[in-house]
Amino acid sequence: MPKRIVMLPRTAGMELDIVSYGRRGPGGSTQLSVEQIEQVRRTVSGVPEVMVKVSGGARDSGGAKAHLKYIGRHGKLGVETDEGLALRGRDMADQLLADWQLDLCRSQYKPKPAEGQKDTRAKVVHNIVLSMPAGTPPQKVLLAARHFARENFALQYRYAMVLHTDQPHPHVHLVVKCEHEFEPGKRLYIRKDTLRLWREQFAALMREEGVAANATPRQLRGQRKGLKDPIHHRLRAVHAFHVLPKEDQSRRPAPMDSSFMRRKVERIGKALQAGRLVPEEGKETLLATRGNVINDWRATAAMLRRQGLDALAAQVDRFVKAMPPPRTDHAHIAQGLVERLLARRRVASDLPVDRSSEKGR
Repeated sequence: MPKRIVMLPRTAGMELDIVSYGRRGPGGSTQLSVEQIEQVRRTVSGVPEVMVKVSGGARDSGGAKAHLKYIGRHGKLGVETDEGLALRGRDMADQLLADWQLDLCRSQYKPKPAEGQKDTRAKVVHNIVLSMPAGTPPQKVLLAARHFARENFALQYRYAMVLHTDQPHPHVHLVVKCEHEFEPGKRLYIRKDTLRLWREQFAALMREEGVAANATPRQLRGQRKGLKDPIHHRLRAVHAFHVLPKEDQSRRPAPMDSSFMRRKVERIGKALQAGRLVPEEGKETLLATRGNVINDWRATAAMLRRQGLDALAAQVDRFVKAMPPPRTDHAHIAQGLVERLLARRRVASDLPVDRSSEKGR
């Protein structure tokens, strides 16, 4: 048979998938490797977690141009390309679009969907964000992002990146062309497993730069999954809507434009007012997942003790004990509404009392 050269990611098999340990079958390993032990140590010690997310993408060259202008701050920031060039200026986006030949991507010429319908056109670019917590040296984030892009996309998919430091957490915006450069019809697809692998890889690259970094799923850390950005912002808006008095219209945010979230919040609010409980969607699944996670951590602690690592095993036990109770979106919304209602009452109680009518008596 002819030999095949297979390129494996540099962190393949190097990170601990703790969920698997509670369900190992006969013949499974009863010891943790050095790399897995270090992963456990980082997780229970609270080492900062990296973030790698897809912030969207463009389905035509116009959308790609708008995003490139945004990340380049309309010519103020230098944008680094896969060829090592640093482009700056208002025509940066036009240069990249011409170089990448985005106008030749056939998918963007499909008709746009009618208003209210889902856009099923294939993307021409993916927008990716690689981020670290506040206090991380920005240049090290850029170096790690540069290595990350080179290892995953160089000579396959065109890309450009720029470092942003205008927020407390330094982050790199990475724009990647979806169509392969040399294999017609081959496209870059980003799935959940892809993002998990990318997080592990980016964390390893940050550690190579001397920065403590970790990549562990939220469930293993006992944290709830974050709401999608649009829903999160709309939920914050509706919470704030209940805080301020009706008279102060200038400070009241606009109500949610998501009919789904509006109905959900209203249903939970009415149930709270009536003093009755509404069945929490997904609660059983959430509790089952938490149970599996705890069992897996306990199995990991048992393996650590067998390997003579009692101190780390005890740290794992404390980590599990300190996990906050799991909460569904339902419980999160209900708590938020109660907190905003109490805040509104406090605001109302602090308002000055009009006693002008009493003076005339």
